[in-house]
Amino acid sequence: MKLTGDVVKHISSIKDEPDWMLKFRLNALEAFNKSSNPSFGPKLDIDYDSINYYKEREEELTDNWNNLSCGVRNLFDDLGVISAEKKYLDGVGAQYDSEVIYHNMNKELKDKNVIFCDTDTALRDYPDIFKRYFNTLVKYNENKFTALNGAVWSGGTFIYIPPDTHLDRPLQSYFRINSKNMGQFERTLIIVDDNSELHYIEGCTAPTYTEDALHAAVVEIFVGKNSKCRYTTIQNWSSDVYNLVTKRAIVEENGLMEWIDGNVGSKSNMKYPCCILKGDNSRGSCITVAAAGSGQVQDSGAKMIHLGKNTKSNIVSKSIASGGGLATYRGTVRIGKNATNSRASVKCDTLILDNISKSDTIPTNVVNNNSSFLEHEATVSKISADKLFYLMSRGINEEKAKELIIMGFVNAFREELPMEYAVELNRLLALNIGGK
Repeated sequence: MKLTGDVVKHISSIKDEPDWMLKFRLNALEAFNKSSNPSFGPKLDIDYDSINYYKEREEELTDNWNNLSCGVRNLFDDLGVISAEKKYLDGVGAQYDSEVIYHNMNKELKDKNVIFCDTDTALRDYPDIFKRYFNTLVKYNENKFTALNGAVWSGGTFIYIPPDTHLDRPLQSYFRINSKNMGQFERTLIIVDDNSELHYIEGCTAPTYTEDALHAAVVEIFVGKNSKCRYTTIQNWSSDVYNLVTKRAIVEENGLMEWIDGNVGSKSNMKYPCCILKGDNSRGSCITVAAAGSGQVQDSGAKMIHLGKNTKSNIVSKSIASGGGLATYRGTVRIGKNATNSRASVKCDTLILDNISKSDTIPTNVVNNNSSFLEHEATVSKISADKLFYLMSRGINEEKAKELIIMGFVNAFREELPMEYAVELNRLLALNIGGK
């Protein structure tokens, strides 16, 4: 499908959007047409005319899984989404191709005036707060893929946590691309107001097709004074999906933003979660794991921008390359002139499992005042023959021994996950690295 103004107008018309959103979409389309692919990272051989930019919904939005067709309900059941909601989540959203088809949260959150809905619903039902924050942290004309998202965005998650509100359990959204040549362009907007706390979990999958698919999302997060937001992702797109995502948070005084970012799937992945530490004493953390198997490029990392005084950031990046895959850490830490007495730490570790895989570390570290401190440590290693021999001498076969070493390598990441997700990560890494 060639992306034209008529396509954009059609999407906006179906959604019955206000005029300002249509104008925004058309401006974003113009920016997309004028932009080039990034000058860094993996080669992106995307046939934009073959992408299906929007698929009209076949399932109506519901808060009851039984209202969905058996095939779709069984799909999300097999993915563990339905059981997870019952066991340990305060709310769940599920997107299928272009539209959110399921959304629900428990009564306690509604009583606390928490807003948790899909982004299209937020535009319609909460226009004032939506317009106040939308496109203020990630501008549509920043790069080709923020522009593309701006032109054709559909679905995604909107969360507003009122002041002085703490959620006992996480909220989760699950994004499924289920059609070939599909593009998914959700828009996520999260506001954690002052003295509040949120843990949000995101999951992603797609079946494998011979044609490429495209996922280009935008995430904007606002963390208020004395507030905390944790955003956990386990991305397991199929090997025909280009995953090109812009994620950014701005953190006010004494606030904390934590990115827990797992990247196992996709053909080419470009994702660098960012914290803008605006307020004094604000903190940012990003713990990532990226596993690049055969035919995969994992170009990931993080960005920490220090603006406030006494700010702190920590980046821990764990990369695994096997089967000829390429795992690259690409990150930026910038401590501004006025961000006095700030501290930043970056640690990048890569484990290469064979002689045909590769790894690169490409940091940009800048300190613009004399009272701040930045440290960067990077290691690249292979599986230790001594450790392998020790485990095998205890009766463990070579494949299982390698798996145990790898799980130990990513332990810093797994420790930050809820138990069920840590178990799932173990399974995905074992499948990815084993090439099964």
